[in-house]
Amino acid sequence: MTTQSPERVRPAPIKAVPVRRTGQWISAALVVAVLAALGWSIATNENLQWSVVGQYLFDSSILKGAVTTVELTVLSMLLGILLGIVLAVMRLSANPVLRTVSAGYLWFFRGTPVLVQIVLWFNLALVFPRLGFGSLSVDTNSVISAFGAALLALTLNEGAYMAEIVRGGILSVDQGQTEAAHALGLTGARTMRRIVLPQAMRVIVPPTGNEVVTMLKTTSLLAVIGAEELFTNAQKIGARDFTVFPLLLVACFWYLVLTSVLTLVQSKLERRFARGTSHGAPAGPGALQRMFAGRMLRSPEGGAA
Repeated sequence: MTTQSPERVRPAPIKAVPVRRTGQWISAALVVAVLAALGWSIATNENLQWSVVGQYLFDSSILKGAVTTVELTVLSMLLGILLGIVLAVMRLSANPVLRTVSAGYLWFFRGTPVLVQIVLWFNLALVFPRLGFGSLSVDTNSVISAFGAALLALTLNEGAYMAEIVRGGILSVDQGQTEAAHALGLTGARTMRRIVLPQAMRVIVPPTGNEVVTMLKTTSLLAVIGAEELFTNAQKIGARDFTVFPLLLVACFWYLVLTSVLTLVQSKLERRFARGTSHGAPAGPGALQRMFAGRMLRSPEGGAA
């Protein structure tokens, strides 16, 4: 005689109760209230002289200073990047002399404040009244103007920091990539240009973008030598019209605008050089495979060259 198993009782469905986040809502409301009160106090503060801010926001002297700031930022970064690449390659060289020279350069320019370097180059004529040799020499003051001293100081200082950024990017590339490129017959220079640097860019670009933003703000230090950049011109107008604080707000506005533009450009560059890393095959081996395939097609026997 078979016994029937008792009928299984189906459990009642689970009723999910959402977690109450009362504390988060209260803290968010408090932050919004504080920000609103702060914004209202700033907007209604007559001492800030918002009419003066609006008057000088697009003043020709302010716009000229902003253009000079952008010029110094772009030129200093371009020259600093080129110098940094050279110094990074020297640091990674097997030649002890090149390594020592590069290490000494980084030791000096990273170990002294950029403000001191700016004043140092601006007063170079005190040590070397003329630059050159004999009849080929020129007056130092005619070459090292305020703009020239600023460009020289910012470039040399940035080159030291970019050297470490580039060196870190090169070291991030697997050594097997270099070995594979050499096995294909590529020279050291071509391997660095075609294989290593393109892969290192995804590591180099983010900190380089930060360096560009930092360089843009560092140009404000050039006020100590009277370079006609944004902050210097804003200070001159504020001292002349006794509107120091409103002109500082004008300078802050343009710095925020310029840094915002640079941040957007940096984001686009990061997305471009990050292709093939998180969404797709790695770029490195693919590059070697494409180069190897091209060499096979160019070989008259159809094999490896």
